[in-house]
Amino acid sequence: MRWMDAALDPGGDGFRTLSGGDPVHSDPLRTLARQGFVRLDPAQWLALAGITATEAECWRPGWSHLPPDRWLRDGGRYRWRRHSCFVQGTAKGTIEQVAHRAHWQPVDYNALHGGIERMFEPIEATICADPAWHRMLASLGTLFASVSPAERWFIEAHQFRIDAADGVGRPTPEGAHRDGVDFVAVVLVDRSDLRGGETRVFEADGPNGIRFVLEQPWSAVLLDDRRVIHETTPIQPGGPQPHRDTLVLTYRRDGFLAP
Repeated sequence: MRWMDAALDPGGDGFRTLSGGDPVHSDPLRTLARQGFVRLDPAQWLALAGITATEAECWRPGWSHLPPDRWLRDGGRYRWRRHSCFVQGTAKGTIEQVAHRAHWQPVDYNALHGGIERMFEPIEATICADPAWHRMLASLGTLFASVSPAERWFIEAHQFRIDAADGVGRPTPEGAHRDGVDFVAVVLVDRSDLRGGETRVFEADGPNGIRFVLEQPWSAVLLDDRRVIHETTPIQPGGPQPHRDTLVLTYRRDGFLAP
């Protein structure tokens, strides 16, 4: 893997740090295909998703009334989420929402919560029925199919809020991991009154790693889950309402993960 934008820093702690001054990728698709991930600024993300900022902002209120995640095995009360599933036929770009189902991962991919059928509340119908939402899912699926061809994508959408009001919130309590899918999109919706929350991406089969902080709403990182491992570091309070809201979308060609 050529990590031209993510070389290991032998004089530091094993990561190269990307800052806001790093150059914007002129060809995100080519970057994703070359190194297995690409970081996107808000304008790039919105363009690739085929939506406008106004359309995306219509979804933001949904993160303010997510139900708590009752499946956390570390005993935490810091995560709130919803989850829904879709199928895309890539030839026509059609998106179909499927019957609500449990989220499941094998222990090999999630040592903390693997092997459990976790049933979360579905994403609100007003969001799932929004033409812009369907356009976003289809646009990303078409992009991923151009990197790795697929006739159909099985898509899981997750709304997350990590709240550090009790002291510490863990965006990825399972640690550095793969999701057991083909591609992952992690989109920042909001970041407020907090410290931490650093995104880290590692080669799955090599020594290189990179770290950066998604700070602007609708900035994102796209990941080839077969080639990289990722995590986000814990968050701590930096103000009165410390929280980090994300939209995570996973695309898998071989059906939904199931027991």
